[in-house]
Amino acid sequence: MSRDRLRVSLLLVVTLATLADLVFVSTQAQWLAMVALGGYLLTLRGLSSMALTLLGAVVLLSLVALWHHSAPLALLREAAGRFAFFATFLVALGLLRLPAYRSRLVKRCGHAMLLQPPSQRYPILSLGSSLFGIILNIGVLNLVAAMIEKSNTLAAAQGRLWVQQARQRRMMLALLRGFALAPLVSPMGIGMAVVLSSMEGLRWIELAPYALGAALLLFLVGWGVDRVTGPRMQQAREHAAPSLRPLGRFSLLLLALVALIFSLAWGLDLQLPTAVLLGAPLGAFLWLCWQLRGHGMAGMPAATVALHRGLPRLVSPASNEIVVLGAAGYLGHLCVGLVNGSALAGSLGFLSSLGAGTAVIAMLLVAVLAQVGINPIVSVTLLAGILPTLGIDGLSLPVLAVSLLVGWTLALMSSPMTVSMLILSRFTGVSSLRIGYRWNGLFLCLAMPLLAVWFLTARF
Repeated sequence: MSRDRLRVSLLLVVTLATLADLVFVSTQAQWLAMVALGGYLLTLRGLSSMALTLLGAVVLLSLVALWHHSAPLALLREAAGRFAFFATFLVALGLLRLPAYRSRLVKRCGHAMLLQPPSQRYPILSLGSSLFGIILNIGVLNLVAAMIEKSNTLAAAQGRLWVQQARQRRMMLALLRGFALAPLVSPMGIGMAVVLSSMEGLRWIELAPYALGAALLLFLVGWGVDRVTGPRMQQAREHAAPSLRPLGRFSLLLLALVALIFSLAWGLDLQLPTAVLLGAPLGAFLWLCWQLRGHGMAGMPAATVALHRGLPRLVSPASNEIVVLGAAGYLGHLCVGLVNGSALAGSLGFLSSLGAGTAVIAMLLVAVLAQVGINPIVSVTLLAGILPTLGIDGLSLPVLAVSLLVGWTLALMSSPMTVSMLILSRFTGVSSLRIGYRWNGLFLCLAMPLLAVWFLTARF
């Protein structure tokens, strides 16, 4: 068996065992997931510096837990379960990429977004990347950024280099800002999974009005900044804009997938993150069956073969993502377990007098910590475990949860150390510092005060 196939097999064992543990609460499945996860990590080679740094932090903090915690083995087992959960989450959502990359509908959507008139390109591209991000996750950046680079040629700009550069900046920012809304708008995203699994008793329907309202505010600010800062050019002869009907069909497909997940959550009495782990692979398989229905037997045999052949290509390149997200979840859980809650509550007692203002501080903390390399999974997990225990008057759990998600969104839009910013830097040839602070600076300066007002005044 090749190393790649071994890694895929071990990761499948992690995924299936984690699902079994979440659905049936099986201690044996939990131990099997941890053993397979350890084997998977030992087979990895060529990890990024960020992934290696986080693994080093995992080892060091685990030693601290063994030395200082009263029940270290239980704490480490729970933290390893978080690592396995996020690894499973990435694998489950990653399966949706296989039918998406094969889909002619997705390609038509991409071209329809890019060929809109300049006045309509930002909202269509931003909203479209948000929709694509729900299914493709980080893959939407690679997909759409490649389309942008291919279409934004010097010939298309009539030989004007400054026009080409302006188009690149505007389209890349629309893509980034749309993708960064995923923690707020997607019930299937990593951000929502972190918050809902860290705050017991919280449901998606409770935080949806606040989250969608904040996402709308960010979208409108981004659109306004694009209109104000965009170059004023003499209108050239415009070609007929392509129909947006493919985006409408894709939206229906997305609604069907979300409906499937919510049906599983309701019918099987599961938490939403667990339903996502079950519904995403099932949705990917059904989508493949529809694409391959011409091969007989409703496309099921052909879809099974396509999954078997395509899985290594999906999973192998995602090793850095799996390690970064899994290790961040592990570290976040360990931090919550190691922090002295009563002592911290005493030192943070001043927050009780701030009421809803604590949501603004939580939002800023997540965004600022991301600027120095602290992954939002770590900061959000830690804050989601600590802040609800302080009993802050005037601050509801849904508002606190959404403030953490907004901080996550702002981190994706600004931090030069996030994967999203590094991907755009690679495509544009522009440093991630310039993209985050120069290209996006005015947007952030306008959005943050408006978001603060939103948290202080929003009531439903």
